[in-house]
Amino acid sequence: MPAVARRSVCVAALACLTLVVGSPTAWADFVPGGEGTASETQAEGDREDQALSATAGAVVYNRSNNGSGETAGPVAPATNWTPPACYYAPKYTPEQLKKTLEPIWEAGSTGPEWDAKQRDRYVNGHPYKDFNKEKAGDGYWWDSYVTPGREGDPGALDCTEAIFWVDTNDDPPADIPQAITPEVLAQLAYAEIRVPTTEVELAPADATKVNLPTWAWLDADQFKPVSVTASVPLLGVEATTTAEPVSVEIDPGTADAKTYPASGLCEMENGRIGEPYANGRADETPPCGVTYLRSSSDGPYQLKATVTWKIHWTGTGVQGEQDLPDGAFGGDQDVVVQEIQAVNR
Repeated sequence: MPAVARRSVCVAALACLTLVVGSPTAWADFVPGGEGTASETQAEGDREDQALSATAGAVVYNRSNNGSGETAGPVAPATNWTPPACYYAPKYTPEQLKKTLEPIWEAGSTGPEWDAKQRDRYVNGHPYKDFNKEKAGDGYWWDSYVTPGREGDPGALDCTEAIFWVDTNDDPPADIPQAITPEVLAQLAYAEIRVPTTEVELAPADATKVNLPTWAWLDADQFKPVSVTASVPLLGVEATTTAEPVSVEIDPGTADAKTYPASGLCEMENGRIGEPYANGRADETPPCGVTYLRSSSDGPYQLKATVTWKIHWTGTGVQGEQDLPDGAFGGDQDVVVQEIQAVNR
C-alpha cells in the first residue's frame, strides 16, 4: 500500500474529545483515536470551567503570551530551516488500531499482498503480535500527523514511517526525527509565534528634509518578548519557544539615501533600538536613522524596518535555553522627503 494511501487510512481515525479535569494529572486519562479531525488550542480562559479540549495527537498550544492584533505576523527563519510540516505522536490504543485496520483488510481495498504484510507486522509477531493487546495501558501506537496550516506543504508528505509502538515513559525511536520530543514541540511552537509589525518612530515626523538626518528608534515597550508553549499532556512533555527583539534593519526604500549605521542594522541597547530625537541635536549623526539625498516628489518612499528576533526554547528535561534559528518580520511605512526651502532677500 502506498504511503499516501496509508496516511489516508490513518486520517479517518483522528479524533477530538473534551476532557473535564480537576488537576493536570487527569490528563493521564486521555485516550487518542476518538472522533474529529481538528487541532484545537488551549486558551487560558478554558481553565475557568476546567474544560480542556485536545486532539488525538494531543499537541496543545498555549498562546496567552503570544503577539496579537491584526498587524501581527509569523517570523520568517533567517535560514532555509522551517518547522516540521508533519510529526509523529500517539494515536491509537491496541483495540483502536485493530478496529482501524481490520475493516480495511476485510474489504480488500489495499490488495492481498499489502494486507498480508500488514497482518504479519501487527498481528503475526513480525515484530508485533495481536496489535500489542498484551501491552494495553502500557503504551500507545504512534502515527503521523500533518501540522495544522501546512497541509499543502511538500514537507507534509515526509512522515512515511509505518505505525509504531512506544511504551509508556519510553522515548520514541531516535531515528525518527519528527517523533514528538521537547525539541520537536519547540519547533512546532516556533511556527505559532506571532510578532508585531514594525513601524519605527521618525523625527521629524511630518516630513523629512533632503540632506538632513532623520532619527529612527523603537521603544522596547512596543517589542517585548513573546512566547508559545506546546505540550503533549498525555506524554507529560512540553516546550516553550520565546522570541526576543534584538535589532532592526532600516531599508530607506531608495538608493538615494544613506543609513546610520552604514549597514542599516541598529542593535538593541539599554532596552531600545536607536535614540529618540531631542531638540538641539539636528546637527548630530543619529545612532539609528537615514539621510535622504533626493526628495520624494513622485510619491513617498517606502521605508522598511525589519526586526530580527532571537529565538530560543526551554523544555521538559532540557537544561537551560536552547537556540533555534533567528526570525525576522518587517513592515513598510510612508516617508515624505522635501527639499529645503530657502528665502532670498
